[in-house]
Amino acid sequence: MRLCSFSRDSRRQPGLVEGDRVLPLTAHDALDIIRGDEPVAAGDPIPMAEVVLEAPVIPGNAFGIGLNYRAHAAETGQQPPEEPVLFAKMRGAVNRPSGPVVHPDWTRRLDYEGELGVVIGPRAHRVSPDRALEHVFGYMAVDDVSARDRQKSEPQWIRAKSGWGFMPMGPWVTSADEVGDPQDLRIRTWVNGELRQDTSTEDMIFTVAELVSFASHVFPLEPGDVISTGTPQGVGVGMDPMRFLQPGDIVRVEIDGLGAIEHEIVLP
Repeated sequence: MRLCSFSRDSRRQPGLVEGDRVLPLTAHDALDIIRGDEPVAAGDPIPMAEVVLEAPVIPGNAFGIGLNYRAHAAETGQQPPEEPVLFAKMRGAVNRPSGPVVHPDWTRRLDYEGELGVVIGPRAHRVSPDRALEHVFGYMAVDDVSARDRQKSEPQWIRAKSGWGFMPMGPWVTSADEVGDPQDLRIRTWVNGELRQDTSTEDMIFTVAELVSFASHVFPLEPGDVISTGTPQGVGVGMDPMRFLQPGDIVRVEIDGLGAIEHEIVLP
């Protein structure tokens, strides 16, 4: 199943992606399907070119993981953490897969982070790692946009990680049964057509199962919650010299089998 949310004539609704068409569903929104409702068609398939793909789900809780790839920790000169580093992504950061992402005037170091996004299905509370994947509905691509200067200067990362539109996601959620092993996915990020990140999720320090289990011991994970699982090496802050995003730049994040998101950096 490839579950999406789309708008047509200013109306947002859930759908199933079937090739280059979207099958509209009777459900109120995608969260109903994530909670376990059966998808029921609400009409004929619509050509993808006639709709706008929105963020597949509006999560009640969205959070990211810091330093979760070995090579990324190395490129930033930091030691791999002993346990997952969690930070919040506020609801205003949630963005459709095509963006745009606003470059705020309060940062000079806007960066990209292509990541695997995990969408929670059945409620997870204090689950063990060996049962954690039973609580995953599916996966998608995420760009965890980051203001590096604010991330360094402010002890809380709310501003650094939750600017307007700082979390493009999608283009849809591919159900876990179609994805298989989440630690065997190739993730790539391009900026203006230049390949910057190209890594397998095998390089994660903490696996998806470990992350879901860990977070579920902090607070209950509810259906539709999103975990952005960390970024591989190749980010702008890790380059010599550093290279940050500017208005007009185009960022593309693609994960094999899950599709691609692509968005522009724009002025406020």
